[in-house]
Formats: sequence, structure tokens, C-alpha cells
Amino acid sequence: MTGVLERSLGADFANLHPRMRERLALCGTRGMIGHGVMDRIWRGPGFTLPFLWLGSTRHILFPEHGRNVPFTIENYPYVDRHGRETVSFVRTFEFPGRRRRFDAQMVHSAGHGLVDYLGTHQHLAVDLAVSARPDGGFRIRSGGFRLREGPVRARLPRALTGTAQVDEWFDAASERFRIEVAVVHPRFGPVFGYEGSFAARFVDVGGGVSGAVKPLREKVMD
Repeated sequence: MTGVLERSLGADFANLHPRMRERLALCGTRGMIGHGVMDRIWRGPGFTLPFLWLGSTRHILFPEHGRNVPFTIENYPYVDRHGRETVSFVRTFEFPGRRRRFDAQMVHSAGHGLVDYLGTHQHLAVDLAVSARPDGGFRIRSGGFRLREGPVRARLPRALTGTAQVDEWFDAASERFRIEVAVVHPRFGPVFGYEGSFAARFVDVGGGVSGAVKPLREKVMD
């Protein structure tokens, strides 16, 4: 079987560092749990707070910021109720006195290629472009955002959403995976981001994937 990221990278998958290929080969019953520390979690100016707070109600972004924040990432492959091969990207951040999550479920769509369904209710879907970096890591950049909430179905303009970029690579010196994420608005500048590292262990999910990392609703926006 081929994982959704491996399929999206195509021939570029061979250009990844061997540990990155291992990291992304998530399919069948093979999942991954990463434990690490975010060296820095940042947010934009004060006017971004209402947007970040609203996102936190459905596990999409959050207003907290800080340094040396413990976190966990859970990548589990499973087939959702629509029959789509899916990989969870559930990130949990342990701030003092508060736990925050940033949830996404990644699928490979026939109509849109690689797609992230965001949050607990999958009311936002974002098209993704993934490529290999020269150092053997990978880069993901967001494209168009689509909204489906009740009777509302719309493609959101870039002026409302901005662009997200994820960079991940393997640091041979520390034997850890490094990650950097930045969300930038075309007019207002940086909105949210984090950078840190984690160690990975691979797990067998043959017994099924816990509902704790699955969304409350699963939608199709093709």
C-alpha cells in the first residue's frame, strides 16, 4: 500500500532522506507517534486574537504562545466512513494549565489531490501542494480553502485565509525530526506559527484507530 503523502510526492518521494521516507510511509496498520518540544510558538499582533480564539473552539489554531512547550503528534492511517484513505495529523500542545490541539485529517482526493480537512467538524478543507526539499525534508504549502457549514458552501478568497507553510526535515546531528509552521496573511503578515523537534516511534494500529483523534463529523468537499 502507498500512503497519501507518498502518493502525492510521486517520484519526488525517492529524494527524501531515508528517515523522512520512513516517517511518511504511513498506511495500512502502520502509524506514528512523535513526542517533542516546540522551541517557540508565536502569534501575530493583538487583532489576530479573536480569529485564533475562534479557531481553538474547533481545534484549529489557538491564541497561546510560549517557548519550550511539550507537544505530541499522532499520525494514524485509517479509512473514513466515506471510504477515503486518511491519515490523522493531531497535534497536542501542553501549555502551563491548558492543553491545546490542532487537528487535521489528510486525504488524497481524485479531484483536488492532497487535501487537509481541518478541525473537529471538517467544516474547512484546504488543498495542499507537497514537494521535497534539497536537504531531504519536505514542504507543504496551502492552496485554496473551501467552507461547508450547514447550507453554506463556498470557496474562500485568499484575503480571508492567507497561506500556511509546513517544513519538516530530519536533523542527523540530534537524531530528531525538525518542524517549522507559519501562517501568513497577504495583507496583515504573520498570524501564527511554531518551530521545534520531536522523536518518532512507529505503532501498529491494526486494532483500530481511537475516536479521540477522529473528527466529530466527516465531510466530502470534492
